[in-house]
Amino acid sequence: MKIIKITTENEITTLEFPEGDITSVNKRLYEMIGPKCELMEHVMPSRLYKILGASNRPKKEKGSCTSILMDEEAYYHDLEVNVVGSWLYESDLHGNPILGNILVIGEYWGGDGVEFCGMSDEQYNLLYPQLEELTKKAREYR
Repeated sequence: MKIIKITTENEITTLEFPEGDITSVNKRLYEMIGPKCELMEHVMPSRLYKILGASNRPKKEKGSCTSILMDEEAYYHDLEVNVVGSWLYESDLHGNPILGNILVIGEYWGGDGVEFCGMSDEQYNLLYPQLEELTKKAREYR
């Protein structure tokens, strides 16, 4: 299943959600976020849902909900602002930007509660073109 990575350089790529046990999956997600990432933060940014139309309610179907993962220690690591992530998070309204690379991932309601996964095709096909346009605009204004 697909996930989307948006870098601080406003580049967008599609990656595959890693497979394996929770430890190996988390390790791979840390690597995807960035070389300094050792702890992930789960973020549900308002504009991802209100403007882009993503689902924010996990169901039993994998990828039925979408959210963002970022480096929990981004300020400590002195990472650059992620313009697209910050816009999604409404940083322009409250002043707290998203720093570092972000992963747009899927979620579902599993046996132990909400679990991470790749996005459903429906969510991916809805979000990728919009996020691609946002990254393009961000590069133009850089």
